[in-house]
Amino acid sequence: MLDGIKAVVFDLDGTLVDSALDFGHICDDIGWPRGTALLEQLALIDDSHEHQRVSQIICRHEMYGAQNATWMPGALECLTELSSAGIPLAILTRNMRLATQLTIARLQIPIQHVLTREDCAAKPDPQGLLHLSAQFALPVENMVYVGDYLFDLQTAANAGMRSCLYLNEHNTHFAAQASWTFQHFDELREMLRAQF
Repeated sequence: MLDGIKAVVFDLDGTLVDSALDFGHICDDIGWPRGTALLEQLALIDDSHEHQRVSQIICRHEMYGAQNATWMPGALECLTELSSAGIPLAILTRNMRLATQLTIARLQIPIQHVLTREDCAAKPDPQGLLHLSAQFALPVENMVYVGDYLFDLQTAANAGMRSCLYLNEHNTHFAAQASWTFQHFDELREMLRAQF
């Protein structure tokens, strides 16, 4: 499944790091039904005061997550090996830039190419992946997007890119939409090692 891969793009929360973001709790704080797509619903708010109120709640949760984020098991070792092999790496996240930068700085994540929702259209729009493809001068067929949620798989599909789903207890029902799945970063590292 990973034949020909020459660059790897990662989601951040729930993939490289555990920021313990509780999206149900965020919806509760805003006053929206649980399961509401936060950024999509935020974009529909015309009233400036309400838009600011909701934005501040989302921001507060994201910053708290960034301040408490921890590495997923094996993720740092995987990135270290890929970096040492000279493999281009990137992060594409729906998070805001400030929270993303804080997470990267706190955990010393060894990735320089980072796109947040302030840098490109939010996932599942493929704009971010297509931008990275151009930046790396690689066709999307030679890249893979690694994430833990449906939006990640949809983003990869929309870009014509393969996807890897990092499995957890909540997302196995998305597995059929992924090009490949893994349960621990050691598995991903082994699979990619064969390419490099």
